[in-house]
Amino acid sequence: MTRTIGFKAAPASSVLRISIIVPVYNELEIVPELLKRLTELGAWEIIVVDGGSIDGTWRLLNQLRTPPIQLQRTATGRARQMNDAALRATGEVLLFLHADTLLPVNATKLIIEGLDRKPGCRWGRFDVRFDRAGPILKLVAGAMNLRSAWTSICTGDQAVFVYREVFVRLGGFAPVPLMEDVDLSQRLKRQSRPLRIRKPATTSSRRWQANGVWRTIGLMWRLRWLYWRGIPASALAARYRKNP
Repeated sequence: MTRTIGFKAAPASSVLRISIIVPVYNELEIVPELLKRLTELGAWEIIVVDGGSIDGTWRLLNQLRTPPIQLQRTATGRARQMNDAALRATGEVLLFLHADTLLPVNATKLIIEGLDRKPGCRWGRFDVRFDRAGPILKLVAGAMNLRSAWTSICTGDQAVFVYREVFVRLGGFAPVPLMEDVDLSQRLKRQSRPLRIRKPATTSSRRWQANGVWRTIGLMWRLRWLYWRGIPASALAARYRKNP
């Protein structure tokens, strides 16, 4: 289930321009660090898209943001937020980044060089590791990276990037409340295998620590299993909300 989206024309350039899109919702505590990290990436364009935060996130974003960071506000829902920001983006490559995921400082260079080496590759993702990771979370991160390498299915905390024309042609993210990243991966893998960047993105372990590592592992496996069996994403989202 997709929708047609358009896009702005990017200026002519011999170097790939990367637009980083960051959906946020009620992320007041991490806004200062988020903006600092984003400005260090050297991207052509950075769009932080707020989904109607009610905790002061939007106000603080406006107070602290500096170029090249742009701000946008839209309806709540990560898929909707990312699609709306993609309409505004002008880079040839779109990179979708979770607010609590840290890219390596040379991330844009790694993407440009990787895509240049593999001209048939239309999209890609980073390996991932957790901050504050003990032995179990190191094992989880390793399993995530291997799973993506084998299946070409990626999750949002792996910082998926894709040529904009491919993203547009496929209709962007499906308007679903959960598993939008898995759904997009399923469609993208028909275009090419993803470029794997082994220098990892570092994602927050806060959800895992707050809810218990084993409990979170069990929940995510159950949700994916039900998704593969065809359970609607709306039903899975309701179950996820009960186990945040």
